[in-house]
Amino acid sequence: MAGRRPVTDYGSSVAQWMRNRQPRYKGGVTMESERPSASYVVDMLPPAARPRCAADAIPVRHLHSSLNKVKQPVNVVRWTPDGRRLLTGSTSGEFTLWNGMAFNFETIMQAHDSGVRAMEYSHSEEFIVSADHNGIIKYHQQNLNSVKIIDAPDKSCIRDLSFSPNDSKFVTARDDAKLKIFDFAAGIEESVLLGHNWDAKTVDWHPSKGLIVSGSKDHQVKLWDPRNSRCLTTLHGHKNTVAKASFEPSRGQLLATCARDLTTRVFDLRMMRDICILRGHEKDITTLVWHPIHASLLSTGAADGSIFHYLLDEPNLPTGATASIPPYDSTDPSNSPAQIIYPAHRIQYAHDFSVWSLAWHPLGHILASGSNDRLTRFWSRARPGETDCFKDRYHLGEAAAEARGTWDRRSGRRLMREEEEQEAEDEADGLVDQKLPVTQSALPGLPGLTLPGLGISNGENTGGIQKNVVGMGNFSRPPQLPANIANMNPDQFAAMLAGGTLPLPPPPVAGSGQGLPPLPPLPANFDFSKFPPGVFPPAFQIPQGFPPPPASSAGVPPGLASDNPGSRRRAPLPSQQESLMEEQRRGKYRPVR
Repeated sequence: MAGRRPVTDYGSSVAQWMRNRQPRYKGGVTMESERPSASYVVDMLPPAARPRCAADAIPVRHLHSSLNKVKQPVNVVRWTPDGRRLLTGSTSGEFTLWNGMAFNFETIMQAHDSGVRAMEYSHSEEFIVSADHNGIIKYHQQNLNSVKIIDAPDKSCIRDLSFSPNDSKFVTARDDAKLKIFDFAAGIEESVLLGHNWDAKTVDWHPSKGLIVSGSKDHQVKLWDPRNSRCLTTLHGHKNTVAKASFEPSRGQLLATCARDLTTRVFDLRMMRDICILRGHEKDITTLVWHPIHASLLSTGAADGSIFHYLLDEPNLPTGATASIPPYDSTDPSNSPAQIIYPAHRIQYAHDFSVWSLAWHPLGHILASGSNDRLTRFWSRARPGETDCFKDRYHLGEAAAEARGTWDRRSGRRLMREEEEQEAEDEADGLVDQKLPVTQSALPGLPGLTLPGLGISNGENTGGIQKNVVGMGNFSRPPQLPANIANMNPDQFAAMLAGGTLPLPPPPVAGSGQGLPPLPPLPANFDFSKFPPGVFPPAFQIPQGFPPPPASSAGVPPGLASDNPGSRRRAPLPSQQESLMEEQRRGKYRPVR
């Protein structure tokens, strides 16, 4: 809707699927199939509802581009296990948390002193392990609090890491050609896997087995046994640096690797050979990711900013190309050549520079990408009957889209500027929300100041208290009395008193024998009600005869009450009823069938 941030809500689709689903032997879903019409938007189901239709889950539509106020290349993107937020790591070492439905900024924190190179959630969904360019590993809780740091004496960059199936260990790939296995609970190095001759660029632990795969700058892909640190086999398929290696997460029978030789290879672990070669990229392939539901859908990102999606059971041959036979269908599967597969869909201009990381939403309906152009972009499926998304600047390029009239350079810059301003406002609001509440002070109007003689602190651990207190004249903190004055020799005490070296005690406060000089009396017409709410502590007693201060709203922090005309409030997200009414006004609604 105009003037409001677009929201992608999957709740209604999941609820409708859960209401109408059946066991697979009974046909799965009994709903009517989607047709190319806008009225069938209400019939869209999550990818898990149709496990045999991988083509329905291909993300072809651009949803949103998120950009930090301080622009830095995005090295890694990861969805939270519940799918409500996206966590990104940048070259500056910052963690940024984005909302997974409205794609707005939520929070940012300085997690590392150097660039974040790897990040992974544990299978238990309780911890995040991240590694940076200096080889430092950090444990984080779900609220992004750092709980443990593992320092690296050699300061070798960590390129990738992966958890074991039971979260008891994790493995890292480093620039010193070593793979190190750590005990997660103890945080200590257990073993080192040696065998690569150059930088280790990627590593992945099998989702259910004791098997590790690694790729290196020496063009080799190795499989390891983590129990005895032995290399099981070496796969010689690529002719350049291996950028990413990943096991298929749902079944674990396939292994995908991509390299800078412009190819992606899919290996079958049961035959220990490549069965598919994915072609189509014109620049180095930098990353890949498997779909969490469909084992036949694989997405790749390249150095020119393009994102390609492949269906392993559909060759999608270009005009004039000769079809090849899959090894499974040949008479000699062990010696037959690998099948050549081309992209099922291409987003040629997804980013302006290299795509460093791709991550699927746990439901499989949104793909997030992080790039060297400092943008985090979200991609989703097209709605039924929607064809404009294939003619945007991400598919055709800015010049071609402008020639077709589907994109205007001026309006595009204006929208980008508005999005940057909105992200800056969201980031400012998020940083304000993260500020801790001010601690109650000893006196009103002096937050965080500890004073002598009131039994609070002696000033040793206060970080240096100022000697002259503002608003109380030229009053200096009195010197401390000797601790052993009670047991002091009378002659020594008399000599110190006569020589003037004995510090005098502070002047007493009214009603007590120690502390600060009394405050000056208040004027007769002093009005406490003119102070804003929250200035005085809860235990502050108003002298008799003075009007009480205004009370703040219950449960609302000071300054954010509903009666404050200067407070900034966010507009509510559009409800389903408002969206339905808007579609009805446009004439895009489906009559009762």
